[in-house]
Formats: sequence, C-alpha cells, structure tokens
Amino acid sequence: MDISFLLNGESVELREVPATVTLLDWLREQRGLTGTKEGCNEGDCGACSVMVTDAKGARTLNACILFLPQLHGKAVRTVEGLSGPNGTLHPVQQTLIDYHGSQCGFCTPGFAVSMATAHLNGDTNHNDALAGNLCRCTGYAPILRAARAAADVPAPDWLKSDQGFFCPEISSGGAGAAGRGADGPPLPCLAPQTTDELAQLYAENPDATLVAGATDVGLWITKQLRDLDKVIFLNRCADLQEITETDSTIRIGAGVTMDRVHALMKDHHPSYAEMIRRYGSTQVRNAATIGGNIANGSPIGDNPPALIALGATLHLRHGDIPRDLPLEAFFVDYGKQDRAKGEFVEAVSIPKQPDTLRVYKLSKRFDQDISAVCGAFNLTITDGIVTQARIAFGGMAGIPKRATHVEAAITGLPWTEATVDAAAPAWAQDFSPMSDMRASADYRLTAARNMLRRALAEDQGHATRVLEVRP
Repeated sequence: MDISFLLNGESVELREVPATVTLLDWLREQRGLTGTKEGCNEGDCGACSVMVTDAKGARTLNACILFLPQLHGKAVRTVEGLSGPNGTLHPVQQTLIDYHGSQCGFCTPGFAVSMATAHLNGDTNHNDALAGNLCRCTGYAPILRAARAAADVPAPDWLKSDQGFFCPEISSGGAGAAGRGADGPPLPCLAPQTTDELAQLYAENPDATLVAGATDVGLWITKQLRDLDKVIFLNRCADLQEITETDSTIRIGAGVTMDRVHALMKDHHPSYAEMIRRYGSTQVRNAATIGGNIANGSPIGDNPPALIALGATLHLRHGDIPRDLPLEAFFVDYGKQDRAKGEFVEAVSIPKQPDTLRVYKLSKRFDQDISAVCGAFNLTITDGIVTQARIAFGGMAGIPKRATHVEAAITGLPWTEATVDAAAPAWAQDFSPMSDMRASADYRLTAARNMLRRALAEDQGHATRVLEVRP
C-alpha cells in the first residue's frame, strides 16, 4: 500500500507500506524521532501520544497501536513538531518548564502533545484531556498547573497550518476500486473507499482482518506478536462513518469513533455519554469505533449493555446481502458472535425515546479501567408502576447479557424498595458470574443488585455519590 501524509509540516510519501508497522516504530526506527516514547505499548500510558489532524480536526492518538496505513491523507505532529520557527517553544512546552511539570521526563513528550492538542481545540477540561497520559513520578499537579497557565495563550500559527492540509488520493499499491492488484490476485493490504467496495473485498477475502481504529488489533501485534496475512483498512470508507437521525431512529455507522458517539449521546442519553467518558482515554476514544467495539464481542465491553438496554438493532452485511438483528442476539457465547465469514458490522441503530437510561460502571480505577460490572437500566415508570424494563450487563456472563428474569420480576409492580427486594432471587436466575482478579462472583452479584437500588434512589431524587479522586 502507498500512503501520503504530512509529518511535522513536511510531506511524506511511502511506497509498499507493510500493513502492521506502527507509527511509533516507524518514527523511532526510520525517522529518528525518538521524542515519542514506547511505554506500555498497548495504548494505556500515553507516552507515545501524537497529534493527528484531518478534515474532522486535530486529535491525540496513541502511536504505539496506530498503523501507518491509517495515516493516509492526514497531518501528524510529534513532540518535535510542536516547536515553531527558530526553536520557538509551544505555549504548553514553556509552561511545563515554568511550572516544573517534568520530573524523570519519560512521559513529558506525550503530555506536551496532549496538552498542545487540547490547547489548539480550546479544550480546558484538562482532567479529561490528560486522563490517557500516565505520569509515573506522580507529577500531575504541576502538569495540570502548566496546562491551565497555557490556556489563555493563543494557539501558534504553525500548528494551525495542518488544518488546511489536503492529501489527494494516490495509488493503493496498484489497487483499483475493487482492491485488486494489476495482476489480479488480492493484495495483502487493502483500503476500500466505500462500503460497497468493502463488502465485495471482504466477501472475496473472508479470512482478512478488518482494521478500523486498531485499539484491539494493535495489541495483537504489539503484545501477541501475531502475523496478519491479509488486512483490510476501513478508515477510507467515509460512508461507514456517517450518523443519520430521523424522527424515530439514530443510525450510527460502524466506523464512527467513540469520541463522536460520546458527543452524540450527550444530547440523547447523558448517562451513557458519561460512561463513555470513563471507559477509554481521549486517545482511545479518538480511534476506537462503535462497530469494532461491538464486533470484538468482549464480555466486559461497556458499550453493548447500554445499546442493548436501548433496544439497539445491529446491521450486518455480506456482499450485497444486508441482515438486521437485535443487538442482544448477536452475542451467542463467549468468543462467539452471530456473524458469518465475510460478513461485517455496517451500522447500529437506536430507537429515539425519552431518556430513561441509567448506566453504571464499577471499576477499581475511575478512568479507562476495565469494569468489574457495568449495568444499564432503561426503565419506564408510569404512575409509579414499572411498565417497561430493559436491563443489561457486562462483566456478569460470558457475553453482554440482559437480565430478563429481573425485568420480569419488577415489571407491573410499584417502583419501590419492596419491589427491588422482591426481585433479589431473580438475579441468580439471570447470572452466574465468575471470580477473577477484578471481582469475586458474590461481589458482582451484590454490585448488580445494588445498581438497581441506585437507579431507584436516583429516580426518587436521592443523591448518589461517586468518588472521583483527581488532583
């Protein structure tokens, strides 16, 4: 595959790029840009953060799990590219010096890039913007002081120039519209331009690995050291990234990133949006897609329980043949989904409805931690009676799963403590959770029951307190 992008203001064209070379490795080994650090190498610590700009604006991404083919047509800034002409420091670089925001210095480049991106975007919510950057020296307080001090300084012109960058399409290693080489055989690295092209390619190459945000597949390479024989990149399928709203439905393309889902759900289901804010860092939300999150099929994924509680429909496609099914039916068993070879997630749709959804995430760490339990409660209360209930959980079974017995136990009854207490035996009928390093089975069941009690308390106007310790 051939790609073209802007690196620190200079045009780069690469020919025959291997599918799974990460930006981090290429920067350090091929370009000598060693300011971008390898820390966790799995997208958790932020030491490898880079700024990526395209038509959607500037955002931070983790270079350690970002493959080079995902950068085509974009502008990339590393920490070396934050400084301006004649070595003029970016405002956040200067305030990091002024406020002693660097200790051992290993994490500093990633912090500087994240701070510069937030600064360029006018984002002053520094706690969220920096939640994906880990300081091993516990120097968060001076770093946050530096971020706040730089907030009122205008963004430098040399970074704004990336926003006007446009990269014309160039050859994908000889691939035509159907993604085939000039001699006919499929190429090992494919980049369809439309969903129609993707459908044809994937039907012809059902063993290929689909890559959208690479927040999961990236770890196959960096941690499991897998060799992927054939890869199809979805980042050029613009029609897979569309959000369509009608009077009755919100349809979200599978390629829509979770930062956009977060922004969308703020207006429709704020509790869901708040959960999204916590389950991944800014860097991860900027890359991860809703379709990839669903297709991953993780039993501890936080996204599916909320969508199931909302009555979401999943849209699949194999070649020219579309297929719809309730999202809850997609998850068959641990590691098994109702998806044929060559079939892919095209979109998910949610019925528009009054906001009665409450989503609760329980994890040891507040930000970007795997849930011990994640519960979603979509309850309709009419004249004090539970008239409809959709309750779904992650972390309680081998798949994201509805609590159908609990739903039946409370439906038609008064929305009271007595009803919640009476439903207690139903939890064991719905779930037999496992014990692991995050929580015991008993803890999970108790937590799930208490989440229903919390939903009742909040509906009755009682304050529920979530501890969030931040500097």
